[in-house]
This record gives sequence, structure tokens and C-alpha cells, in this order.
Amino acid sequence: QVQLVESGGGLVQAGGSLRLSCAASGRTFSTYAMGWFRQAPGKEREFVARIHWGGGSTYYRDSVKGRFTISRDNAKNTVYLQMNSLKPEDTAVYYCAAQTVVGGNYNYWGQGTQVTVSS
Repeated sequence: QVQLVESGGGLVQAGGSLRLSCAASGRTFSTYAMGWFRQAPGKEREFVARIHWGGGSTYYRDSVKGRFTISRDNAKNTVYLQMNSLKPEDTAVYYCAAQTVVGGNYNYWGQGTQVTVSS
């Protein structure tokens, strides 16, 4: 089992920044990759960013490239999402997730943290 706890959400004006954190505990040595997802009201959950736990390679959805940065601190078992130049359309509940099986789905999820960007 892997437990994930997000923090760092809040209310920010357009153009501002926030940094989300996701602290992992439990069988973290089994983690293959970590991801951030978001879900806005009335919309489906969507992928935001991903980082491989070992090699650190990263992937982003097009709409956040150049504005968001995913990173990890292996010693702290924590993944971060630095969000700059925020836009109202970034408003959503942000979730972190862990993938523990190569080629599998994300099988552990956090409880989510609200990000609200005002115009």
C-alpha cells in the first residue's frame, strides 16, 4: 500500500503561482512513476504531469507546458507541482497518483487539493 497526501492548494489571482506537494508513505520503494491529475467542476479528470521515480523523466499536457514543473525529492518521498502563470482555466481539484506496476494504471490516489484561480 502507498498513501498519498496532497497539500499546497489555495486561491490565487491569474498570473500567480502555487506549489503543490504530494507526500508518499508506505511501500514507496515500489513506486514506478507519480502523476498529477485535475478535475474541474462538471468535467472529467485529466492528466496534468508525470515523473518517473527513478530516472526523473517528465511529461506534461500541452496546456501546462512551460508553466508547470513536476519534480521529486526521493529522500523525502515527495512529489511537487510548481504552477506558474496560472489561468482561471487551471481551477480544479488536483490529485496526485502513484503507479507501482510498469505498464499498469495509477493505482494509488490522494484525496485532492483545491486550486482556484481568480480572473
